[in-house]
Amino acid sequence: MSRIIPDAVPSSASLPDKVDVVIIGGGIVGVSTALELAERGVSVALCEKGLIGGEQSGRNWGWVRQMGRDPAEIPLALESLALWKGMNARIGEETGFRQTGIVYLCRNARQEAEYEAWLVHAQQFGLDSRLLRSAELRQHLPGMTGGFTAAMHTSSDGRAEPLKAAPAMARGALRAGAHILTGCAVRSIERSAGRVSGVVTERGPIACSSVILAGGAWSRLFAGNMGIDFPQLKILGTVARATTVDGVPDLPVGADNFSFRRRLDGSFSIAMRNANIAPIVPDSFRLFGDFMPTLIKSWRELKLRVGNRFLEEWRTPRSWSADNISPFEQVRILDPVPFERFNREGLEHLIKAFPVFADSRITQSWGGLIDVTPDAVPVIGPAGNIPGFFIASGFSGHGFGIGPGSGRLMADLVTGAAPCVDPAPFRFDRFKKTKAA
Repeated sequence: MSRIIPDAVPSSASLPDKVDVVIIGGGIVGVSTALELAERGVSVALCEKGLIGGEQSGRNWGWVRQMGRDPAEIPLALESLALWKGMNARIGEETGFRQTGIVYLCRNARQEAEYEAWLVHAQQFGLDSRLLRSAELRQHLPGMTGGFTAAMHTSSDGRAEPLKAAPAMARGALRAGAHILTGCAVRSIERSAGRVSGVVTERGPIACSSVILAGGAWSRLFAGNMGIDFPQLKILGTVARATTVDGVPDLPVGADNFSFRRRLDGSFSIAMRNANIAPIVPDSFRLFGDFMPTLIKSWRELKLRVGNRFLEEWRTPRSWSADNISPFEQVRILDPVPFERFNREGLEHLIKAFPVFADSRITQSWGGLIDVTPDAVPVIGPAGNIPGFFIASGFSGHGFGIGPGSGRLMADLVTGAAPCVDPAPFRFDRFKKTKAA
């Protein structure tokens, strides 16, 4: 295990007195929103308690996919792909995006049937996803062994570099006029006549008319201090870096028990697919009813664990005032210990399927806490019946790929522009969990 350090982003020298919009959180959704707003001439300040891309936005697999999305997310994935394709030229920076295609392998008829059922949705949106079989499968995946019967392939999908992408977009937003403030936690939101009028940061106040909470795994805690019960839990994902090998296709590949993606430097990000840890924490009990249907449906993919996180979250204050040090100043970056067994087993399964990886070895491993909602679809829109307050969180492991489109949609909603996609599937009030504020 070693530290995950995203590319550097210079922090704005001073705190602005007033902006139109304050964004809380410097992950890919927050920086994409800042970039959109700044390019539209909207004054915006992004406040990040730690580093840009320091948590899950820099720790994910780096897949940019439309394939396999919840039907509600497909329009957002299409919008995001179009933005990814032009992002390097737009900001004059390297995000690592390459349109390589992505493959999901099928081991049996049941898996094939699941993918065939999803292809009905793909056809409705004009996606180029299709099933590969026999010779065509071997053509796309030379050197593959094992009992794979087919694969779902989307040639327009791609990959990007998590440690580069969000920082590159943040630097683009900075050049477009946004204030990017790192090491600057927002403690609370101020209101006047019931609506948002500003924020209080650890460095002082900023007046504004709109606030976007894009805090990832921290969003539930921040919203709770405002009296908003946002149903969101954390899932621990584990990833490793493996040394480079030759004779492997550039496109990311996922099977039922492994995944891999080639990185720009030639090494690979690998993981045990469909294997995550669900830490049991106090919120697990508070939100038991909300998440029970998902737990029943996904029990094979989740392993429940009681560990240090229970005590850490039990001791974390759930409310605080603007003049108190907030929890976001006490823990700047969530850096959980990876579950190393998943990495070892993922590599073992990968070698069985692609023997060329036999000489590869793990050189780095890391964990990340994924923000999940009960239906695994994010919230993007107004929240809490507080005029001027918005949430963009709960991306459930999908945020990297759909981050640019989510930022555009969030910018549309905040400014009152025609939304780039239908925002209805991402409404906060679908959970009906808002308390009186």
